[in-house]
Amino acid sequence: MGIIVTLGDAFCFSKLYKKGEADEGCMLHGKLYPFGEIERTKNCLRCSCSRTEMHCCSLYHTPVQYDKNTCKVIFNKERCDYDVVPIDPSKECSFYSRVG
Repeated sequence: MGIIVTLGDAFCFSKLYKKGEADEGCMLHGKLYPFGEIERTKNCLRCSCSRTEMHCCSLYHTPVQYDKNTCKVIFNKERCDYDVVPIDPSKECSFYSRVG
């Protein structure tokens, strides 16, 4: 059994649009998103889109403190989260912390 300590919120960013630049929605990573709230993008972000700004926050936290000799980090895109797993399946990853 592991212990998980969260040390912050998910990372966020904003993209400002000039007048007329976002008349049909917000463009992110080559995909056009509609105005309003976007619960989950293909890159695991929660976003809000308007004609003046797109604001997004990640849905995951990044593991930062774990034993890199005995554990590895794998991104689970279905759950939009990182898994900290043992390199040797017979051992455990007993402690790690995450930041956003």
